[in-house]
Amino acid sequence: MARIAGIDLPKNKRGVIGLTYIYGIGKSTAAKILADCGIDENIKVQDWDDDQLGKIRNEIAEIKVEGALRSEVQLNIKRLMDIGCYRGVRHRAGLPLRGQRTKNNSRTRKGKRKTVANKKKATK
Repeated sequence: MARIAGIDLPKNKRGVIGLTYIYGIGKSTAAKILADCGIDENIKVQDWDDDQLGKIRNEIAEIKVEGALRSEVQLNIKRLMDIGCYRGVRHRAGLPLRGQRTKNNSRTRKGKRKTVANKKKATK
């Protein structure tokens, strides 16, 4: 099993797809990494040999991924909240921050709605 940047890559996936399991690496970055290493994108992760794995690890070591990237993103969000800009206020309130409407949708950011039915008065 290939383990890169603390992540176990799936064995049965193509190389370009397997690398996307690492936080901070998308399809285009994965394709660029494999091209720089001289490895075909269609070779499955389980078929990589130790030399190829070493080349890929060296390429990924130059990119900010996983823990370092997550902490940088969190610090950026914290900075926005500290300076009190619009995006920071929206982060703090848990609302969408890129101009989306909130009247109908935005369930992902606002959470599941709990409906409360009106109680009928008991008639005597």
